[in-house]
Amino acid sequence: MKILTEANLRAALLPKGTASYTVTPDTFVTPLAREFLRERGIELVFSAPSSPGVMTRTPLPDQGGRTYVDAVTGEGYREKPEGMTHLRGNLLVPKTHPRILFRGRLDSLEADILKVQVLALEKGIPALCGDLQEVLDYVRQILAAEVKEQPLADIPLFGLSQAQLRQVSHHVKEHFGIDHPIPDCSMGEPAVSLNLLRARAREVELCAAAAFSAPGQGREDLIQHLNRLSSGVYILFCRVISGWYQKGGSSR
Repeated sequence: MKILTEANLRAALLPKGTASYTVTPDTFVTPLAREFLRERGIELVFSAPSSPGVMTRTPLPDQGGRTYVDAVTGEGYREKPEGMTHLRGNLLVPKTHPRILFRGRLDSLEADILKVQVLALEKGIPALCGDLQEVLDYVRQILAAEVKEQPLADIPLFGLSQAQLRQVSHHVKEHFGIDHPIPDCSMGEPAVSLNLLRARAREVELCAAAAFSAPGQGREDLIQHLNRLSSGVYILFCRVISGWYQKGGSSR
């Protein structure tokens, strides 16, 4: 599945007067992306569905009617063993495989983001909820690239490039007028929750580093994006601490 975010649309620099924007049927368009197009009078168009693709399968020579193959040993299975799961296509690995653990951590991170989004709405900070939606979309693009084994381009976050995310997170005094904050319970629930989310993002980054440490399995693109992800959440943390949202700050 492809994901279209508001940040993607901003980065596309659509010409003035654009009447429509076409996406493929399997594209998930985020609410903020839909609103971005609607506010500019741009019609969202889904192209006609193409013929269904076929899941890439690894052939099993001389394995009879067996369907699945062990990614490590090459052994064929007629039925998928309960202790194994799909790495890709019909390739199976144990559920304890580092890449499966990494995917599980990403899934948990998505759940954590949703919880903080609910909190942001309850606390009357809808702009923070919107920024967290971008974070959620960002994580989902990372997961999709890992599962499909596709490279990740420079995905913007809050309209910031990978380099800009690093620059802002390293110079909060310049951007928010505060020193690097030390987390404290007196900061309130939204700030403390964002700090926890930042820590969770770091854990996922370490999990990715472990999953792709074997020779020939390097995914520096994924690891860099996860590093910038924690920087992005830290920026949101600093925005809350500095009163940025209360002052009407917006990424849009």
